[in-house]
Amino acid sequence: MKSHATTTFATRCGRVTRLLGHLAVGVFIVATRYSRLAQAERAVVTRRWAQHALKILGVSIKVQGVNPGFYPPNTLLVANHVSWLDIVALNSCTVSRFVAKREIRKWPLIGWLAYVAGTLFIDRGNRRDASRVNQILAEAMQNGGCMAVFPEATTSDGSGLLPFKASLFEAALLSGGTVQPVSLRYQRPDGSLLREAAYIDDISLLQSIGKVLSVPQIEVEISYGQPLKAGEAGLDNRFLLAEQARSEVARGLRLSLEEQPQPVPAAETGA
Repeated sequence: MKSHATTTFATRCGRVTRLLGHLAVGVFIVATRYSRLAQAERAVVTRRWAQHALKILGVSIKVQGVNPGFYPPNTLLVANHVSWLDIVALNSCTVSRFVAKREIRKWPLIGWLAYVAGTLFIDRGNRRDASRVNQILAEAMQNGGCMAVFPEATTSDGSGLLPFKASLFEAALLSGGTVQPVSLRYQRPDGSLLREAAYIDDISLLQSIGKVLSVPQIEVEISYGQPLKAGEAGLDNRFLLAEQARSEVARGLRLSLEEQPQPVPAAETGA
């Protein structure tokens, strides 16, 4: 197996110091004035913070496809899920409010930041909770919001694409909104897949951050797929929306769905 260069101890320490300082700035903004800002102003602050965080971590963004905009209204962004970095990377281009598993709400500091920033938390083990979240999502989208979900409902190493849970696609139908598929691929400057960014295998958040800090340069390829208008012919139920969105995400990742795990009936998945 080919070995790759890693950052020096001094570089990692420097990144940690700068990242902690940047996190402190984010906490200060959220605690003092974030709630008083209009949504457009919040989006500006969020994107700037995300872009600077990526710079500290040595992460660059490569955009493919057509970005739907800075904060596209009545839009449900759906992406494959690889890392905690996904949220920062996406917000550096298209700002969204996210849906996350409720366990994240309990994370020290990060859970509070996510809550104040407008993250919606869902109980993945309770099928009925999806209905509650769908109603909130739809209302937020109808009010001009851009919301984001990771329909795989878990992370992977980025080499494949898990089946999409269809439940939260209902929000796009309720709002008459647009589903925007997005593909996230973490790679090295030479284009090879970077697995160190993946938050998998029961590693802790600190261990995952340590892996990211050890990589000299990370490139995140963000590919925007074909927007899907919920309710149109062929896209008039959540299962069709989920299937088409998954196809678009796979295309952006340059994957063949025939080689990927296929969805099982909803009664078996709880989607």
